[in-house]
Amino acid sequence: MVSFVRTFTATSPLPIPTAIAAASLYSSSFQFPRKAYFSFFTSVRSAPNPSTSSLIKTLDYSRPALRMDSQAATIAKPAADEVKAGVLPELMTEFMVDMKCEGCVSSVKNNLLKLDGVKNVDVDLSNQVVRVLGSLPVKTMIDALEQTGRKTKLIGQGNPNDFLVSAAVAEFKGPIIFGVVRLAQVNMELARIEASFSGLSPGKHGWAIHEFGDLTSGAVSTGKVYNPADQLSEVPLGDLGTLEAQENGEANFSGAKQMLRVADLIGRSIVVYGSADKSDSGIAAAVIARSAGVGENYKKLCTCDGVTIWESS
Repeated sequence: MVSFVRTFTATSPLPIPTAIAAASLYSSSFQFPRKAYFSFFTSVRSAPNPSTSSLIKTLDYSRPALRMDSQAATIAKPAADEVKAGVLPELMTEFMVDMKCEGCVSSVKNNLLKLDGVKNVDVDLSNQVVRVLGSLPVKTMIDALEQTGRKTKLIGQGNPNDFLVSAAVAEFKGPIIFGVVRLAQVNMELARIEASFSGLSPGKHGWAIHEFGDLTSGAVSTGKVYNPADQLSEVPLGDLGTLEAQENGEANFSGAKQMLRVADLIGRSIVVYGSADKSDSGIAAAVIARSAGVGENYKKLCTCDGVTIWESS
């Protein structure tokens, strides 16, 4: 180390204290504690010699990085069991709309763009497809499209090219409770949820994602509320909170949930309970199935029964 100091001071215009501090840094990589690292910056910063400024600029870049790491560690993420009702993140949604001319295109775009929450509208007239980027519920956008006098069907939702499975749906088909729940992946830590129900008794109803999609005994055979092994919160990840049914038996929900991954939900089920208490077995259940993402469903004829998309239910 002494020989290094001699060489360093003989060839460098730095003052002696600075050279010694640099020599300490050179040898600290394998035997000195981290404290020596910071003493080097102190020595260089206090050096009055202007010729050291380039060295200061080169070596001082690590200080902000240390501060950034410290700040990042203190940022609190939203709780994984939190369902944010009424808050919808931006997502791409595709509709098939019965359009025949450029006048139809203008009418459709104008009606959508005047809505708060719509960021962009792209229309593909040849395929009769309308793509909407925004944070509005599907029902609101369908209502706006149908106000133009054109038949409309939802055909896809999600983030194009981002996820293998970006969207899923669960359909409640009666005989008493009817409804549909749509789930779409926004990013790897956030899923968007929209639901509409009819046939419920007025008041609060709990609802949740259950482990299994076995409906042989209705909600009874769907298992417990879904909760992956790495979930540390006391509230299961599959707990979706409560629905508020109106006097007419209808309930609607739109919101987002942290840490929910749509791909992990395929084949499981969504269960609705008779009250806010989720200790009973539930009164209705539906299997979660994969649904079309963006750009995956441009067919105009249903292969199962041969009816056009406008006549399908």
